[in-house]
Amino acid sequence: MAELIDAPVLRAWLHDGREVALIDVREGGPFSRAHLLLASNLPLSQLEVRAPLLLPRRNARIVLMDDEANDAQALVQRAADLLERHGYSQLSILRGGVGAWAAAGYELFSGVNVPSKVFGEYIEHRCDTPRIEPETLHQWQQEGRDIVLVDSRPLEEYRAVSLPGASDCPGAELVMRVPGMVRSPQTVVVVNCAGRTRSIIGTQSLRNAGLANPVVALKNGTMGWELAGFKPERGRENLAPPPVGESLKAATALAADVAQRFGVRFIDARKLASMQSDRDRTTYLFDVRQPAEFEAGHYPGSLNAPGGQLVQATDTYAAVRGARIVLIDRHEVQSVMTAHWLLQMGWTDVFVLRGALDGPLQTGAATVGALGQAGLSVWAIESAALSELIALDRARVIDVGDSFGYRRAHVPGAWYAMRSRLSEVLGAFSKSETLVFTCRDGQGSPFAAADAVRLGFAGAAFLKGGRSAWRKAGLPTEACSGDDDPRLLTPTDDMWYPPYARQSGVQEAMQQYLTWEVNLLEQLEREPYLRFGLPDGMMPTL
Repeated sequence: MAELIDAPVLRAWLHDGREVALIDVREGGPFSRAHLLLASNLPLSQLEVRAPLLLPRRNARIVLMDDEANDAQALVQRAADLLERHGYSQLSILRGGVGAWAAAGYELFSGVNVPSKVFGEYIEHRCDTPRIEPETLHQWQQEGRDIVLVDSRPLEEYRAVSLPGASDCPGAELVMRVPGMVRSPQTVVVVNCAGRTRSIIGTQSLRNAGLANPVVALKNGTMGWELAGFKPERGRENLAPPPVGESLKAATALAADVAQRFGVRFIDARKLASMQSDRDRTTYLFDVRQPAEFEAGHYPGSLNAPGGQLVQATDTYAAVRGARIVLIDRHEVQSVMTAHWLLQMGWTDVFVLRGALDGPLQTGAATVGALGQAGLSVWAIESAALSELIALDRARVIDVGDSFGYRRAHVPGAWYAMRSRLSEVLGAFSKSETLVFTCRDGQGSPFAAADAVRLGFAGAAFLKGGRSAWRKAGLPTEACSGDDDPRLLTPTDDMWYPPYARQSGVQEAMQQYLTWEVNLLEQLEREPYLRFGLPDGMMPTL
């Protein structure tokens, strides 16, 4: 039985030096409006799938929370019961939730990935990271100045919106790929992202590595570009080339110097095995290469966390504060650059695994069993078979995945519902109907189908592979018509919507977002349990 703890007790735990995970089980929308600084958002609707990833050690100290509403307390208790059934043994519940935390005089933060966002602001302030205005970049491009423009976001985000002339080069890839892209030591490297954090961290990565070229961040990224009145591009696939020959040697030399100056530690497979057998410490094992490289062959048991995103959104990968983090790549470039940032973010036990990719490797996506997956007995249906059922009007499709993905492209005729509210909305369907649940990748929808079976829908099934498999099969999709779409069975409050994903007021939302980022550093000063900077004895000599 999970014990109830008060806000002052949790506050003390954050200072005691022991591992602790703060898990907010609300949906992403409420979470983004107000949450504790170090809380990871793990909604009850995603708990079975994501808990083994975020909380790999089942005797770790875990504090669950929601908000103070009476109905929400049932939500946190359901989460505690589920975790207890699957062997999580040190569970506590924050009495009164985030409301009680605020009532005790402590800070609540809005937005997502806040520790990483505020770290970016800290780095810009501490290092005086050089930056240019969008107008300057535009002028340089018009003049034909010798520049290399790199976008430090993942490819999916780059495809959605990018700058003219930019190559996609996700954060941890910058030191790996940029040395081979510059034409001379005078070539100016400009790093952008959507807003601020990844351009700051990317620019400072190249500077920390000692790249000889001038490197600057584009102030406010693609949002700043649009707010300045310039047009972005969409649908681009311009990837920065991988390094070969001399450029690879240059990248590895730069990273080796960073490792020495910033005190990055290396371990071998034997030491890793010892860490993983330790029942008193949590060890995360992340391969920080890009997804295609990971799926082509990765160290058994590792998870893919591309380095730039691991720094940008650490709370979505590693929920247990104080845990060990072990990083993998092939050339000790992406892993070293990621490690040197995590060390500065306050993760003191960070290591790079040497020779990780020299032995037998696994291929494909990482496989981590979801909680209770083995006991599911729901029917899986392939995309082609579902298409036939829809044509015959013999199935009703309910999408329980992310609402942003549903809005952009979903199975024609599919309804949308947050899984956490299925019991409220399934009354609109006959229990004799075949309900087929889907989501982005088919991982969460089997559990929604099982929920429906428990509610009396014996014919409930799920779409194997989800929306992704449906698209790969070449089947048609449709978009949501807007907030008044009659097929929205619940509010789309499952996530934080970035400015570019808003239905209206996009530019206003961009400006608000950029202002929010800048103001985070001042708010951090009131939460002394999180401090940035290298551990003692690891100060770089820049």
